[in-house]
Amino acid sequence: MTDPIADYLTRVRNAIMANHRVVEIPASNIKKEITKILFEKGYILNYMFVDGENPQGTIKIALKYDMASKKSAIQSLERVSRPGLRKYVGHKDLPRVLNGLGIAILSTSQGVMTNKEAQELKIGGEVLCYVY
Repeated sequence: MTDPIADYLTRVRNAIMANHRVVEIPASNIKKEITKILFEKGYILNYMFVDGENPQGTIKIALKYDMASKKSAIQSLERVSRPGLRKYVGHKDLPRVLNGLGIAILSTSQGVMTNKEAQELKIGGEVLCYVY
């Protein structure tokens, strides 16, 4: 597999389309950080890191749905920077997702964070994905 982050986003996207409650994903440090951000921003219900058969373990993510309409809290997951086409931005050019309603997840020199956190710290980095 050449792009583990795209695999992560695709597994979550497919689980949402199939109305699954829980999705299991092979873990890595960057995937764990992305999961923590999705939980902090309210896009997923809960998560758990499980040590298992592979050395890194797995991530179990409980997806969040609206009780009345059965719609997911995540409407779109879009991979921006890919292995063949990296997208780096400076702190002055940080993206606004859905006019500020969504988030962009960035990999910076100070760790993985959202575009709003990077704006406060005035640092740029690689745009990993958009979530709304």
